Amino acid sequence: MNKYFIALSAAIITTSSAKAQINSSKQISGQINTVTTMVPFLGITPDSRMGAMGEAGVASFKPDANSVFWNAANLVNAEKKFQLGLSYQPWLAKLVKDVGLSYLSGYYKLSDKSVVGGSFRYFSLGDINFTDITGNPTGNFRPNEFSIDGMYALKFNRKFSMGVNLRYIYSNLLGNRTSSGSSSNPGTSIAGDISLLYKSNVKIGGKDARWQFGTNIQNIGSKMTYTTSEKKDFIPTNLKIGAGLELDIDDFQQINFLFDVNKLLVPTRPYYLKNFMGGDSLDANQNLVFQGQDPNVSPLQGMVQSFTDAPGGAREELNEYTFSFGMEYWYDKKFALRTGLFYEAATKGNRKYVTAGVGINYKTLQINGAYLIPLVSQHPLQGQLRFSLIATFGEDE
Repeated sequence: MNKYFIALSAAIITTSSAKAQINSSKQISGQINTVTTMVPFLGITPDSRMGAMGEAGVASFKPDANSVFWNAANLVNAEKKFQLGLSYQPWLAKLVKDVGLSYLSGYYKLSDKSVVGGSFRYFSLGDINFTDITGNPTGNFRPNEFSIDGMYALKFNRKFSMGVNLRYIYSNLLGNRTSSGSSSNPGTSIAGDISLLYKSNVKIGGKDARWQFGTNIQNIGSKMTYTTSEKKDFIPTNLKIGAGLELDIDDFQQINFLFDVNKLLVPTRPYYLKNFMGGDSLDANQNLVFQGQDPNVSPLQGMVQSFTDAPGGAREELNEYTFSFGMEYWYDKKFALRTGLFYEAATKGNRKYVTAGVGINYKTLQINGAYLIPLVSQHPLQGQLRFSLIATFGEDE
């Protein structure tokens, strides 16, 4: 847990230090300027199947219970009538033993054209021993965060479908405490997702094939705060856009390829033109002069300006996109091999890793495993095997 709070402190220090004496977009675009939000646990890949494919999945084939997270619109294409999925993954397991993400999800097909579903995501941050200023124990606390989803998807025609998710978010990192006259309370928010999917059949080299295009805008919702004295911050509103291609090799073998692009739709932290220790410049409206745009805006305005507000200009703006590539091979719909690649710019988090995994269908159960190999730095899931379980009920659709 020490590392978790050190990371939070580092983010605060970085925010203050951002008022640096940098005077050109070229200089700024090469600086570390990670986009940060509240409740980042909402962006963690919850299942092992897509986790094994570089975290690509917004246009995945063979949608399952975990598609509630990736693209609710895709669930109208599910082959099974009713599924439940359960996943758990330790977090920072090499540092602490009681931090992890649990995920329960499921769907039920009302008809060939409509489906309902939901999910519960729980992130436990382990036990913390609080002390006063002199080091005397003042009690224990277990920080935790969770979200509850409800979803509905509808097929408009053979090719096009749409889904919506409604989400309640709860984050309790400090408990109900008072320090220096400021009280802390759990943060809450209401958010939603809007997802679309388009699919079509094609022929490639005389073989039957299918391609899909999907998009999902996640966590469109209100800002959050933990105290009454601080400004509210953005939750991780995120845009997923992806495409997929599935090819029938023969009657028993299939292979599919997925490609996703992600972009956080929240403002980028600006850079101030003068060193804040020597006093900031003011414009005619007594606002601080900075390179970039004012981040203190509404969630909707923040979504719009997130495409153009990077202080380093177009070069930095492009660095705010992450890329995922995944490949999956199926044999007789019973055994799957998977691999993938995830890429993020060094100035925006520097997450780069290769993934691999397997899947096994046994009667009404599907077991998926995933493994992550960092390419440049450590990752919270480095060296860990992750597993997900999906149970199927009812007949095929």
